[in-house]
Amino acid sequence: MSITSDFHLHTSFSGDSEADMEEMIQKAISLGLKDIAFTEHMDLNFPVTPDTPEGFFECNVDSYLYHLLILRNKYVNDINIRFGIELGLQPDIVRANVKVAKEHDYDFVIGSIHVVDGIDVYEPEYFEGRSDEEAYRRYFEAVYENLRSYSNFDVVGHLDYVVRKGRTLDRDYSYDKYKDIMDRILTRIIDLEKGIEVNTAAIKYGLKELNPCTDILRRYKELGGELITVGSDAHKVEDLGRGLDRAEAVLREAGFEYYTVYDARIPVQVKL
Repeated sequence: MSITSDFHLHTSFSGDSEADMEEMIQKAISLGLKDIAFTEHMDLNFPVTPDTPEGFFECNVDSYLYHLLILRNKYVNDINIRFGIELGLQPDIVRANVKVAKEHDYDFVIGSIHVVDGIDVYEPEYFEGRSDEEAYRRYFEAVYENLRSYSNFDVVGHLDYVVRKGRTLDRDYSYDKYKDIMDRILTRIIDLEKGIEVNTAAIKYGLKELNPCTDILRRYKELGGELITVGSDAHKVEDLGRGLDRAEAVLREAGFEYYTVYDARIPVQVKL
């Protein structure tokens, strides 16, 4: 395995994780990883439900950073630990996200779309009254809308995230069905000089491909895209590093020779 970074990790500083940060670091070291990025959730104005009370996905960044710096110093000779954040993008919180991204000196910022038209796309409500294809297309339209209004991020997270909860998952899904809107998305990402993430959490959702699918990665490369991070999106210690070998194979298949790590928001290319 030549990929030695996991650039999408959540701990107990994210509302949907109970993972201990130090245990995550120790697991990464045991796997032989050289670089990891913690990317705790900051999803402002997330829909309130019984399972997601107000502020559920809003990280206490000062406390998070304090703990990270202690552990970074403790393990300085063993692994590079990056300070990241996963911003939830929505058109009505652009100014708030600008403020969040500027308040701290992050190493890495993921821009992710979890909410469309005020609805968490993990909720059945998002799919009510429309086909998977219609729901997926609306999601991609929302991604493009967000990329037109906000740009202070480094990579777009799990670009086809919505397929994780479709009735048919990604069995009938393909880049070709959405290539009109997807090419606009990819062109916009490249024009902004941003990257995309290969997210291996698709494995635990039973998807046939990673997020995004290989044809999207291939098309991103064809259009001139080169910045690719790899992350397990682990919320549990045991999931850290999952699928990195598969991500490597997919990237090679799509024509990539390098993957990317970030330090102080600066991309560094690493040979596959």
